[in-house]
Amino acid sequence: MPAQQAPSGDDDQDKPQLSLWERLDRPAAAPRTTLTPHRIAEAAVAIADAEGLDAVTMRRLATALGVAPMAAYRYVSGKDELIELMADFVYGQLPLDAPADGWRAAMRSLAVHLRAMNLAHPWMVRAATPFSLTPHQLAVPERSFAALAEHGLDADTTMAIFRTVAGYVHGSVASEVALAALRRDHNWSDGDETRAGLAPRMTYLMGTGRYPAYQQYLQRATRKDDPAWHFETGLDCVLDGIATHFGI
Repeated sequence: MPAQQAPSGDDDQDKPQLSLWERLDRPAAAPRTTLTPHRIAEAAVAIADAEGLDAVTMRRLATALGVAPMAAYRYVSGKDELIELMADFVYGQLPLDAPADGWRAAMRSLAVHLRAMNLAHPWMVRAATPFSLTPHQLAVPERSFAALAEHGLDADTTMAIFRTVAGYVHGSVASEVALAALRRDHNWSDGDETRAGLAPRMTYLMGTGRYPAYQQYLQRATRKDDPAWHFETGLDCVLDGIATHFGI
């Protein structure tokens, strides 16, 4: 693979006309070294998992890989493309080929696995967007479209259904990731400590008498610390709505 011009810093500069994925798909012009896109992505993901996305820099990556500071620029032009490579690596771990009976089982399986993926790699909430367009990320809508194909839905409806489910997953996971960050910042280890930490504000707000329905929830709810139940119950509501609305 032809070497890319190394930029002067971590920010992408003078990006090549070819996309990262088109360049990586092209045959190498010379024998590959032990440094590969897979090794680069794996090392960068490990840094992000341990310390967050902001800790990932091209220099830090080179140190983790034990290579020269400019070595990774053979494959990525800077941090933007590195993040693309990382997101694709993580999406590549999704079990998309798991057997499923019908569109609903397929979509439910995808949603549950996407949640698990994002909770295992919380930085993905920031790094991966619907417009990232990486090979493994595109495999997710591909699998969803294929599962819906037999129901005679038009292309726009098919995309709307996929985006509805994907949007639910993203919103739910973003909330879980934010809660985990709040607990980490305040050294709260569980739900009880979190509620204790938020108690002064909550006590005042409930004392105003303006939120009787929410106060009933606080008093009666028994699954406050069961995010998996909340996620899957909400997911079933979304899928039920799709099934009813389109008669599929």
